[in-house]
Formats: sequence, structure tokens, C-alpha cells
Amino acid sequence: MRTDADEDTPMFPISVAAKMAGMHPQTLRQYDRLGLVCPGRTRGRGRRYSVRDVATLREVQRLSHDDGVNLAGIRQILALAEEVRTLRRQVLALRDLLDPGGRVFAASPSGDVEAVRAKPRPGPVVPWIPRQLTQLRRRRDPD
Repeated sequence: MRTDADEDTPMFPISVAAKMAGMHPQTLRQYDRLGLVCPGRTRGRGRRYSVRDVATLREVQRLSHDDGVNLAGIRQILALAEEVRTLRRQVLALRDLLDPGGRVFAASPSGDVEAVRAKPRPGPVVPWIPRQLTQLRRRRDPD
């Protein structure tokens, strides 16, 4: 299963990313200068592209060649798409805050309390009754 962190991890040098996107490396450099696709950098300032960057390069190529959108329009489309992704993450976070029934609290490795999604358990749910209450009931209601 691929996560957002995997998709955003810069790992491909420009030559590999260019082959994956079906473009010339000089085109990738030009897109970087224009701010369309900004790859990560190594310590030596070499470009490293992520899986998401390569997908964006393919989308830029599709919009440009198939749909005839100019580079200014593509820049706006990419900015709006990123804004939509950000807003979706915020909506999910707000839904989690508003739906306490879907969350349980647990201790994190650092010892802090954090909300986690409840996992459905097989079988019936049995309520936990503290030992003191069961002893009080036995004293009150002897069989």
C-alpha cells in the first residue's frame, strides 16, 4: 500500500524522471524554472523527483499537448488541484473532530494521548464493569 509520504519522497534523478514522464530532461529543467514542477534537491543541488512529481509531469504534458492549455493555464490548474488536496485533508481532519464515535484514544509511543480510529471488532460488544460494582451488586442482590 502506497502512502502520501511514499508518493512525495524525492528519489528519481532527472534522467529517470524524464524517461518515466516521456520527456526530455531539458523540458523538466524548464518546468522547474517556471515553477510548474519543483523537485526536491540533493546536497549537491541535483534534482530528485518523486512519484507525485512524475505524475504531475505527465499531467502537464497531457494538458499541454492533448487539451492545448498554455503554461500559465497549467500553472493555475496545478495550484487549484493542490488547494483541493489541502482542503480535502482539512475536511477529513474536521470530520474526525466532529465524530467522536469513530475514534478512541490511546497512548502514543511518547506517552501523549492521541485520537485513533476505532477498529471494528468481531463478535458481540461486552461492556466492562469494574470489579467494585459487581461486588456491590452481589451484596445488594444475593441470589
